[in-house]
Amino acid sequence: MRLLLSVLALCITSSLSAQSVSLDTPQGDLIGELSASSDAVRVFRGIPFAAPPVGDARWKPPADAAVWTGELLARDFGPNCVQQPYPENSFFYRPARLTSEDCLYLNVWTPAESDEQLPVMVWIHGGALTRGSGATATYDGTNLAQKGVVLVTINYRLGVFGYFAHPELIDESEDGAAGNYGLLDQVKALEWVQDNIAAFGGDPDNVTIFGESAGSWSVNLLTASPLAEGLFHKAIGESGARLDPRMTLADASSNGSDLAAVLNAESLSELRAMPAQQLLQGAVENRFRTDGIVDGWSIPDQPYVIFSSGQQNKVPVLVGFNAEEGTTLGALGRIPENDDVYISRIQNLYGELAADYLALYPADNLRKSTLDPARDSGFGWNSITWVRTTANVDEEAYLYYFSHRPPGPQKNILGAYHAAEIAYVFNNTQTLRNPATEEDRQMADIMSDFWLNFAKTGNPNGAGLPQWQPYTRTNPNYVELNVTARPETDLTPATWDFFDKVQANRRAAN
Repeated sequence: MRLLLSVLALCITSSLSAQSVSLDTPQGDLIGELSASSDAVRVFRGIPFAAPPVGDARWKPPADAAVWTGELLARDFGPNCVQQPYPENSFFYRPARLTSEDCLYLNVWTPAESDEQLPVMVWIHGGALTRGSGATATYDGTNLAQKGVVLVTINYRLGVFGYFAHPELIDESEDGAAGNYGLLDQVKALEWVQDNIAAFGGDPDNVTIFGESAGSWSVNLLTASPLAEGLFHKAIGESGARLDPRMTLADASSNGSDLAAVLNAESLSELRAMPAQQLLQGAVENRFRTDGIVDGWSIPDQPYVIFSSGQQNKVPVLVGFNAEEGTTLGALGRIPENDDVYISRIQNLYGELAADYLALYPADNLRKSTLDPARDSGFGWNSITWVRTTANVDEEAYLYYFSHRPPGPQKNILGAYHAAEIAYVFNNTQTLRNPATEEDRQMADIMSDFWLNFAKTGNPNGAGLPQWQPYTRTNPNYVELNVTARPETDLTPATWDFFDKVQANRRAAN
């Protein structure tokens, strides 16, 4: 690999004010820059990994990105995929960035100086499959890269642009499938890594995918997808999987037809010609359901069936969730006014299982009994089921429980909230909402080391770290991440037995 300091560092143009670096890749020559916080890390942003999915390419699998002659300036992030921003009163609100359907770009942070083959980590952002991008400051890869990996963040199509099915789309597909275009974008990005990452000093035979929330859903679905086989070698899921029943192609296609009717579009060609903002607004106003779809091709069966029968991609996994997932996801607003309201609600929701539920989450602490199941019913059960079923492909699984509370005046209200762990994983505590303490920096150093070790070897353990034993049904080990890392075992087994029953009933009803 040839990484050269460029004379363009002397350019008076403001966009080229940082020190530039050049790189030859199979796709073409790039001009990136040294990281603003470390001259040991080179950054290349806004690299196209697929052709723009615009015009007639809307709702088609991603095509190959073009190659170029000359040098491509790769110093700025590409636009976000089209999305509606979070409302300003949302905990997750961030200032809006430029959005476009032409959004299939990725970003690379590399510490490599010569022909190295460093482990590669590919981050898939969260945001309910409707929001987000690889350009968020918390995802800056400098600090992870400094520990000896090549870090990649990606964009993928979102919302109605990424997860829309329609009868005409099924008819035109060679595979009789439709709807998982965001997932196909992720596969395309992993193919780009296989073809190009060696030029950045990365090892295409040692790729770890990791993500949080909808990014973790995506990691889980990629692990289920035969299209991703061989494109990655380890998987990390933070707060999310898709092992509860998922939408079928028939249901998704019906939803797509319903949306087309509301939008007065009589054909797929009319939908493809519709301005992006009009389509987005129509989808948002009509509560279009965005989800991974069991299409018989990219996701050939219900993920639970795939994992429970050992048909998933054979990779080790590191999976976990946070102690207070629900505080920033609306659960605080659902605390009932009294015991009677709470008990009545549970009886209506759980029927013959209500008594079992109330034994786990009694009415004597309504805040706790609202927040805990908001964590356990989705994030917890999916995580536990993912690590349990990894044994079906004879690979090791590691479970974590993140209970460290980020600093700030609402520390004891929000707790270890949804997405709280990301800044620690990236060792980017400077991006926390409030100034980091020494405990925060210590936690970030420990977590990033665990994640890096797993990416390097498939085992998170390393010198100076608490011993983290793999999870098995016989020995359900996990590590609690709170100031330090504490090895524990048997995380609330009665909870998972209960939600196994709930999910079995849901599968039977589908």
